[in-house]
Amino acid sequence: MFKWLSGGKVAEIGGSLADSLAVHAVPESGSQNLQKALPKFLQQVDRETAALKLNIFSRAALANSFKWRLLEKGVERSLVNELTQSLVLRLTVGIPADQPGGAAVAGNKARPRREALEALFAEGTEYSGRGEWERALQCFQGVSRADPRNLAVLNALGVTLYQLGRNAEAGQQFRQAINIKESHPDAHCHLGGLLRSQGLLTESEQHLRRALKLKPSYVDAQISLGATLFMLGKTAEARQHLEKALRVAPRNLDALMHMGRAVALEGNREEAESWYKRALEVDAHAWLAWVGISELRKFTASDADWLKGAQASAASGLAPLSEASVHSAIGKYYDQLGEYDKAFKSFRRAKELVKAAGAIYSRRDAEATIETWIRTYDREALAREHPGASESELPVIVTGMPRSGTSLVEQIIASHPSAAGVGELNFWANTIRNRHPGLAGAPPDEATSQKLGEGYLKALTADSGAATRVVDKSIFNFMYLGAIHAVLPRARLIYMKRNPIDTCLSCYFQDFPPSLSFTHDLSDLAHLYGLHHRIVAHWRSVLPPEAFLEVPYEELTADQETWTRRIIEFLGLPWDDRCLQFHSAKRVVATVSNWQVREKIYRSSVERWRHYEKFIGPLLALQDLD
Repeated sequence: MFKWLSGGKVAEIGGSLADSLAVHAVPESGSQNLQKALPKFLQQVDRETAALKLNIFSRAALANSFKWRLLEKGVERSLVNELTQSLVLRLTVGIPADQPGGAAVAGNKARPRREALEALFAEGTEYSGRGEWERALQCFQGVSRADPRNLAVLNALGVTLYQLGRNAEAGQQFRQAINIKESHPDAHCHLGGLLRSQGLLTESEQHLRRALKLKPSYVDAQISLGATLFMLGKTAEARQHLEKALRVAPRNLDALMHMGRAVALEGNREEAESWYKRALEVDAHAWLAWVGISELRKFTASDADWLKGAQASAASGLAPLSEASVHSAIGKYYDQLGEYDKAFKSFRRAKELVKAAGAIYSRRDAEATIETWIRTYDREALAREHPGASESELPVIVTGMPRSGTSLVEQIIASHPSAAGVGELNFWANTIRNRHPGLAGAPPDEATSQKLGEGYLKALTADSGAATRVVDKSIFNFMYLGAIHAVLPRARLIYMKRNPIDTCLSCYFQDFPPSLSFTHDLSDLAHLYGLHHRIVAHWRSVLPPEAFLEVPYEELTADQETWTRRIIEFLGLPWDDRCLQFHSAKRVVATVSNWQVREKIYRSSVERWRHYEKFIGPLLALQDLD
């Protein structure tokens, strides 16, 4: 029904309009000056747009370029929203400001159908700018019913659904847009950001790279790709993308916040906080800045201003996953101040928001998966010769439940001059899910073993230099240890064992993405841990002792040197004192434990669960498994 207009000219006009208005928005009298300038501004809008015959797409593009240019110039966000609303209403003929969305179509029967739909879309855009996402959704759904293949509407629906926490439906809209027009950069960019929020980093990278290939000057895609690459540990390229975006848009909020997070992952606390503070100068409710600052600090009572700002951010109408992150940070604040009731309340609110946005944890599916791996890779299967298996001693698999100390052990090993750590490759989970699902039902044949071994070693050596041992700490490798041993019988397998209640509580308190569905409910955590305990007991009984080492987290923190020496000896490496100074190692740690591994070993997290005993009934039965 609708046709695309050239976005470049429209965006140029939007930026020009913003530039002409921003000069009146000086901080000391910005609102007053703008009120005086507004009539002339609206006349300018009429002059510059009258001959363009703007349609649904170009109106939205013009309004967006206008809005973001004002924000980049430092105009206060609430004022920007009001000005953008005035612009949208001026561009949209015959839509009163107080008229609800449904009436935009039904209330004016004389209006041609196309113009009515354009008006309804414009009103949805207006509601979006004000954060009224439910009303925006009604408008966009009304347009979509009339034109279900409209790309702009599909993207608007996807963004709106994401803001409402309906992530699966949001992804469907973006994927539908891509199916209609694969070369549509906006859909790839939006989908890439959504996938990152769900923890699906490899897929996120693919879509964001596609968006940039289609539109190399796409600032939002530059920023989003930079954020994803940092989470993947590709720090140099990530920083290049963020710096490039900031050269074009030095006050872009997302770029500032993600640069802060990127610098934090590199271990520079002071520089990271400066980036976050710059973001807060642009928008005092910038959620990622408040969360980022919380990751840099050990809170005390003197941080009350942080709490006030974070609470205001959480109440500012954020998307559910963003609000959840802020509540998790507030929970950390109260936990560190010893206010455990308030802390648990904040963590529980965070998990409620994430659980509503994610997939449901299926206990039946989890049980079936674990039983299949145990049945396939029994003692007899692992004792047989496996033609095609690699003889490489390079791989070191460090695995365990999330929050069990895997990052700590990776950092210890990577401090050795002959070793390196590559973080969480997720090679086995991705390969088995996408290419070799049959490995769950039968050990690999010769050709498959050779292909898997070569592929994994290639991934390990991509960024590990001349290291003779390389650590992959992908946590869910604990499910695939039998298959890994069949393909790489000389790989070292290290399992981190931590108190099950402390482990599960730490998972519950962590700001994990929706894809880790079992971490958002205490009962689900207890169930998954029981399955985890069962399969690890199986591997302990069937794997040869020279291939499998179990490291108790509590003993490692109590007697660091003894256990560190045992780990290094297990790897067949000579002793090096630098392994005891792991916290001084200069390397990027792109996991949720990035600050813990930069500190000396501490024991404050041992039996932390006792502070929360009255809240965690479903976890208490796990004491019997310890």
